[in-house]
Amino acid sequence: MLKTLLQGLRSPVTEPAPPADPELLALAANLDEAARRRLGRSLAIREVDAGSCNACELEIQALSNAFYDLDRFGLHFVASPRHADVLLVTGPVTRNMREALLRTHQAMPSPKWVVAAGACARDGGAFAASPSCSRGLAETIPVDLYIAGCPPTPNDLLKGLLALLRP
Repeated sequence: MLKTLLQGLRSPVTEPAPPADPELLALAANLDEAARRRLGRSLAIREVDAGSCNACELEIQALSNAFYDLDRFGLHFVASPRHADVLLVTGPVTRNMREALLRTHQAMPSPKWVVAAGACARDGGAFAASPSCSRGLAETIPVDLYIAGCPPTPNDLLKGLLALLRP
């Protein structure tokens, strides 16, 4: 047992990095360029879960992992809506989240964009029949872009953000 332990300490076992996805690299580079051209700086994103099942949040969090690493392209998530350019909303808007979402939207400086990510934010998705949910984000605040999917993939999210910044 001790021999196995010591062997593991001498030569750590790691997997090789995955090959770079050319489509992902091109998307992220175009997104950073478009943000700097349109805003003069990087793009700040404020994400709000308005009552979802959290599948979309898992995909959004994947954008910050080592594989996608949005920070290297000048994109970053911010904690305050006062620093955000994009409000990325997931889930149908529940009665309990409606006021918080409205306040978040009002606190954002102009220009601002609202992105509805996932089927629930678009039309209520799996929660459409619930009396405690709206039938999509557009019933609460104006939406600039819809990103389809249940949940949308990180590549779909990148493509959507790029489409948002195109003139």
